Amino acid sequence: MKKQRQLLAAILAGTMLAAAVTGCGGGNDAADTPADTETPVEETGEATADEAQDAPEAEEPETGAAAPVEKKGELMMATTTSTADTGLLDYLAPIFLEQTGWELKWDAVGTGEALKMGENGDVDIVLVHAKASEEEFVANGFGVERFQVMYNDFVVIGPTEPIAATDDIESVFQTIQDDQLTFVSRGDDSGTDKKEKGIWKKLEIDPSQNPNYLESGQGMGATITMADEKKAYCLTDRGTWLKMKNDADVELQMDIVCEGAPDLLNQYGIIAVNPEKYPEVNNEAANTMIEWICSPEVQDLIANYGVDQYGEALFTPNANE
Repeated sequence: MKKQRQLLAAILAGTMLAAAVTGCGGGNDAADTPADTETPVEETGEATADEAQDAPEAEEPETGAAAPVEKKGELMMATTTSTADTGLLDYLAPIFLEQTGWELKWDAVGTGEALKMGENGDVDIVLVHAKASEEEFVANGFGVERFQVMYNDFVVIGPTEPIAATDDIESVFQTIQDDQLTFVSRGDDSGTDKKEKGIWKKLEIDPSQNPNYLESGQGMGATITMADEKKAYCLTDRGTWLKMKNDADVELQMDIVCEGAPDLLNQYGIIAVNPEKYPEVNNEAANTMIEWICSPEVQDLIANYGVDQYGEALFTPNANE
């Protein structure tokens, strides 16, 4: 892992140097001089051909350009739908390929299913957001080590009436149950679904007793769309909500009604699948990804992702905390 960290640092440094030189380099005046001008030597006083051959060769200007990294193969990742729905992986994958030579491919599913893919050895690495399940995944020998990468938070979205904006998540869920308000759950054992079910459990509420409690069985984006159509409430990660609110073809008639509760932190972790259990997994690429995504340079990319378009970052990096 240490050698890969040094290699990654060298690659990133070369890429940054190339960009700096390319942006600041001036033109080559000699390139503007015609090469085939046939002016007689005796009229110009220039050196003869024989003398020119004896003259020292001009040194090529140093460009500082880093050689492109040769493509090495593919890294297969199982991840939660929010990293795909927000566009984060679409943004990072080309940079990862350019800087490391590994092509990132992924299946975006619920966290439960993503971890199951890891347990079956179907992928090389997982990027998910359910810490207790991730730690169990490692403890059972399916993953090597868990590294935190970034976080955002969960929010409740829906009609602004009858629930007024608050930071009290328990009162919101209690009101939904007491008033039999429509609520759309993912119902897919995703990280978001686990968080929602945990809140009901803490309140000792069985949400199925509400006839207006629905399960989409789909990803976060589809669940938000369904909740909007039914004028319902749902729990979502903030990043997907910001992306959907700004980019949806049809304006969503919803808003955040609950945010800021201390227990709504949404932490993401990355884990390489254990090569001792599944020797065929691409552990080299998985370790490279972990080093890369946790590096200060890539953490900065994550910190700035979405700021220009949505007014705030969709994720907050914290790999080095």
